[in-house]
Amino acid sequence: MPLAKMEHYLVMTSDIDATREFYCRALGFSDGFRPDLGFPGYWLYLGETPCIHIAEWETYTAHSQRLGLQVTTPAAGTGALDHIAFAASDYEGFVERLQQQGVQAVRHDTPAIGLRQLFLLDPNGLKLEINFFAAR
Repeated sequence: MPLAKMEHYLVMTSDIDATREFYCRALGFSDGFRPDLGFPGYWLYLGETPCIHIAEWETYTAHSQRLGLQVTTPAAGTGALDHIAFAASDYEGFVERLQQQGVQAVRHDTPAIGLRQLFLLDPNGLKLEINFFAAR
């Protein structure tokens, strides 16, 4: 059975509240249902999909070690992960939203393929790529 879609990624942080606020206010995610998993955190949704999971470093590490699972160690920026990309629409509206939230973004356009991009960092230094394709 082949893979079908990206389900979620986990953001490890020492400040789960600031991380949640960034994704909800700046990018428009919704804070939604998350079962008790034995450590503090949030699930952030796009529509019906909880695509960003947020966990607190210390308690998540302790939980994972009890299960015999390895956990990445804190590192500046994103470590081995370079960025997470999202498809979006309404480029101008998105830029305005980021400006209202005080979030700086680097703009990059590739007119030959009808692509406009924004690159920004979350509060943990994780690089996010937001892609806007012109209607084809």
